[in-house]
Amino acid sequence: MTYSVTLLSGGMDSATLAYLLHSQGRQQTFVSVHYGQRHSVELEYAERLAAKLGGEHILIDMAPLAKALSGSALTDPSIEVPDGHYAEASMSDTVVPNRNMIMLAAAGGIAVAQNASCVSTAVHAGDHFVYPDCRPEFVKAMNVALRVATEGFSKEGFHVFAPFMDIGKHDIAELGHELGVKYEETWSCYRGGTVHCGRCGTCVERAEAFTLSGVPDPTIYLDPDYARSVLK
Repeated sequence: MTYSVTLLSGGMDSATLAYLLHSQGRQQTFVSVHYGQRHSVELEYAERLAAKLGGEHILIDMAPLAKALSGSALTDPSIEVPDGHYAEASMSDTVVPNRNMIMLAAAGGIAVAQNASCVSTAVHAGDHFVYPDCRPEFVKAMNVALRVATEGFSKEGFHVFAPFMDIGKHDIAELGHELGVKYEETWSCYRGGTVHCGRCGTCVERAEAFTLSGVPDPTIYLDPDYARSVLK
């Protein structure tokens, strides 16, 4: 049986990845990272999802990093989370420097310690525009880096598994619907709180994914009309 250490944020993409691997009979340990994000409520969703799928859940507390990772709306409370679509230049304010490399490095270490076959991440094509550490070049380089860094200690064939790299979020929503993912049990909004704002980039992207895929959107948005106006 293939054993994966799976990065689990609590959002749509990682939830779908977790369900996909579960449907394939893969054993999983789930790793979530608290890096000081203002939407740390996502970690509660991740914990519940891990329990639902029957995997160990490891929460890595890197919250003190938030002060050092200044300049991002996700970790710096003095910067407002911008409204709009990911394709807008303002979304650069949501970039957390080197976030995925930090998380993959931590999850990769756990994977080697647990003799896992791979470390899995749900980065996808829709992230490529604004997030450099979600692009194919990064994933390929990280794959090489982890293998070199763990040579002689990692399992033969150890690798970074990123099955959504070449597909969009609407494709993920469609796949998740087929797998029976309960998307009302996931969290996307960068503003945190208890209800999705409906205006930030990740809320707009979430609404767009459901619209394009034709999958019913179970999300409650504070401003349900905003995304529709942006996506016209």
